[in-house]
Amino acid sequence: MKINPNGFREYDARWIYEKDIDIEGITNLGKGLGTQIIQSTKIKNPRVIVGHDYRSYSEKIKKALTDGLISTGCNVEDVGLSLSPMVYFAQFNLNSDAIAMITASHNENGWTGVKMGIQKGLTHAPEEMANLKDITLSNNFLDGKGSLKKIDDFKKVYIQDLIKNKLNKKIKAVVACGNGTAGIFAPEILKGIGCEVIELDCNLDWSFPKYNPNPEDLEMLNAIANAVKDNKADIGFGFDGDGDRCGVIDDQGNEIFSDKIGLLIARNLSSKHKNSKFIVDVKSTGLFKNDKILKENGCKTIYWKTGHSHIKRKVNKEKALAGFEKSGHFFFNQPLGYGYDDGINSAIQVCRLIGDQNKKMSEIIKSLPVTYQTPTMAPYCKDEEKYKVVDEMVNEVKKLKDEGIKIDNQSISEVLTVNGVRFSLEDGSWGLIRASSNKPSLVVVTESTKSNESKKKIFEFIDDLLQKTGKIGDYDQKI
Repeated sequence: MKINPNGFREYDARWIYEKDIDIEGITNLGKGLGTQIIQSTKIKNPRVIVGHDYRSYSEKIKKALTDGLISTGCNVEDVGLSLSPMVYFAQFNLNSDAIAMITASHNENGWTGVKMGIQKGLTHAPEEMANLKDITLSNNFLDGKGSLKKIDDFKKVYIQDLIKNKLNKKIKAVVACGNGTAGIFAPEILKGIGCEVIELDCNLDWSFPKYNPNPEDLEMLNAIANAVKDNKADIGFGFDGDGDRCGVIDDQGNEIFSDKIGLLIARNLSSKHKNSKFIVDVKSTGLFKNDKILKENGCKTIYWKTGHSHIKRKVNKEKALAGFEKSGHFFFNQPLGYGYDDGINSAIQVCRLIGDQNKKMSEIIKSLPVTYQTPTMAPYCKDEEKYKVVDEMVNEVKKLKDEGIKIDNQSISEVLTVNGVRFSLEDGSWGLIRASSNKPSLVVVTESTKSNESKKKIFEFIDDLLQKTGKIGDYDQKI
């Protein structure tokens, strides 16, 4: 039995199959998850929805996980080939007690993994993952007798739920799926709401012959941009391997960063849903904070911890209308969705934005103030040291604020510490230092409302603080 402990991540589990985990290890994971579900729900035979993505080995892995779940007493309901959001939706539609989705999302071929959740609309948070890891690696399993039931044609139920509200304007959209599982969902759904769809790499091919299905991948973004320009399309969408993220290219072939798309969607929704709350992660643009349209409509934005599980939970707790994460995970709550991340629903909201504004996407983006953002930079820092370094940075930035230090001739006006340290300057510019959730590195981002020069000065201030710790290695990229 093989199961590498490092495969238990903050929000899900991922391994290279069979190098880091074998079939017996997957079955033990199922036993661990089944035990955790029963202990958490206090139900002897809980109902658990399972689904799988389109990788050559995913069905085999699903069977092994299912065997483990059944051995603890879980009654498994298999919805077949799925997107992660389809499995999340199934928990609501079929009123099950938990879910488990076999997917490695956008990771390279050879990877496998599981996204799981117990409370409806939420996936495992770090505490639940730590608990699952402990149960699984200690072989501390419950014994029971469960069952397996196949749910046929659930894909149709999921699709019908998303296409029930049609668009008020015909939109021509490039739909790119990188040969991942979204290829048998996204084109049909977007056609179903009234789009003219140009398909790009939507045939399923688990070898991912061109590039990984990842809307942050430059190869994928460039392919979408070219297709948008060649076809004179209104918009381009790129979906990741399990369909919970969406990247956006405008009608001129330019990528629009997800935090800016989130702000445009929030603005569009705010007029119909006044006094709403929006949740965004700490890597997102500072424009949310003082946006005039959101303020006019009585809306409030809360900056929160990066990570799809964290944002999902905060959206749920705050009863927010929507949440936006810079990585492309968007979360729509009732009446727009069920609170979880669904890349196709995100694309639908972008289509509604274009229809409601009755302008080209390239014109809509110009309605936002210009800001100057760095990419997400990751200086190397050992796993065992990164959180201590971040704690040191929190204390140092607070001290410098109290001392009235100036960065680019501006005082620090606010320090936010929900996830590392994000400090804001008087003009709304900001800088962020946090620990990476899944790599031995820190995360550094800056944004200036003034200029690229100002953006660099904020970065140099951060870099100087980090270098003084003596714990920082090379950056993966620098500005």
